[in-house]
Amino acid sequence: MPSLNRRSFLQQSSALAAIGTLHLTSGVRAQSPNSKLTVGLIGPGGMGTGHLRQLAKTDDVNFAYVCDVDQTRLAAAVKNVEAAGRPAPKAVGDLRRILDDKSVDAVFIATPDHWHAPATILACDAGKHVYVEKPGSHNIREGRLMIEAARRTKRVVQVGTQTRSSAHMKAATDKIRSGAIGDVLACRVWNSQLRRNIGKAQPSPPPAALDFDTWIGPAPMVPYKSTLLHGIWRWQYAFGAGDMGNDGVHDIDSGLWGLDVGFRHPSRIAALGGKYFFDDDQQFPDTQTVIFEWDLGAGKRKQLIYEQRIWAPYRQQGYENGDAWFGTKGYIIGGKESGWEMFAAKDKLVESGKGAPDLPAHHRNFFDCIKSGTRPNADVEVHHYSACLVHLGNIATRLGRTLSFDSGREQFTGDAEANELVRRQYRKEGHWSVPKVV
Repeated sequence: MPSLNRRSFLQQSSALAAIGTLHLTSGVRAQSPNSKLTVGLIGPGGMGTGHLRQLAKTDDVNFAYVCDVDQTRLAAAVKNVEAAGRPAPKAVGDLRRILDDKSVDAVFIATPDHWHAPATILACDAGKHVYVEKPGSHNIREGRLMIEAARRTKRVVQVGTQTRSSAHMKAATDKIRSGAIGDVLACRVWNSQLRRNIGKAQPSPPPAALDFDTWIGPAPMVPYKSTLLHGIWRWQYAFGAGDMGNDGVHDIDSGLWGLDVGFRHPSRIAALGGKYFFDDDQQFPDTQTVIFEWDLGAGKRKQLIYEQRIWAPYRQQGYENGDAWFGTKGYIIGGKESGWEMFAAKDKLVESGKGAPDLPAHHRNFFDCIKSGTRPNADVEVHHYSACLVHLGNIATRLGRTLSFDSGREQFTGDAEANELVRRQYRKEGHWSVPKVV
């Protein structure tokens, strides 16, 4: 790779961003700045309920639909909207009912991870703009397909890493990228809290209120178990991305944002981890350390270290989950939930900032981009490189060896077993949600 200094990179990035904005604008239906957007919500569960409550108090949104495969949760979602003083939305169990309605401008997707890419691609192809929860993709290949769908249909696709729209972390990142702590060569990211043991369960009939076949959707069919729903699907390879993709991705995304390596994947990934604490049905690690290394050419390299301990009932360096960026002239340490501090040589505190995640601002950025035709703060392509750190880290941990990755081809070098995990398996009998080119 040829040498690329910071100024040249920023100039090229600005030019590409300008081209991308023009390209997107040309295909988006013109919107009056004051017009209402008709929106549907798919998956009004945990985070989905947070979206529902925010949407229900957003004046320029017509909240038209809620969709869930669990009739109990669907009924609760309708009541929540009505409790906010809004008309009851249409309640449906099949997301295609929303996508077929040409009056719908945008959808919010807060489904399990294995549905993120299929639902996003279907929504883009139906002409809908998309806000999809993190991690944007279930695997590397589907992340690329999401980008292609957004660009092909010229739709706005925002991913739910709301730190990208939170003022305090934007301020911290601006400091880092401006050179305030010198040349940033490494970033440490940690994800630590005490999770619960999900237990062990045997296959059983699904609840009467649950459409389990549609919940499985594009994934390989498995028997229903109570340790799959709700929320705990994220610990299974077929449906989630572990806690690295659940909570860790927020801080990974922030870390990568500050590390400023451009649109490129790491060239080497090394990892160790496993289930050190929990004895339950989880498949993903509860303890994990991953090191990512970028080869930027001309002998220049950068590193991101991710640490996960989801059995830790304590904070580290003042933050439950956090980031620390290390530069040649100082360092910045912070967390999405509270703020950041900048230190110079000999640990001298020189500046700090406070704040909290700003979900309303992230929604507003999404809606404003729909109306203006520009790309959002957590655009699907920007997020792809953060989500892929999750997937690369989980693959390296699962295989227990150092891996080399070709960023341009999005393939591992000389490792057929690892490349099998770039994609996922789908239902043998097929399903209407399975992307056409996988």
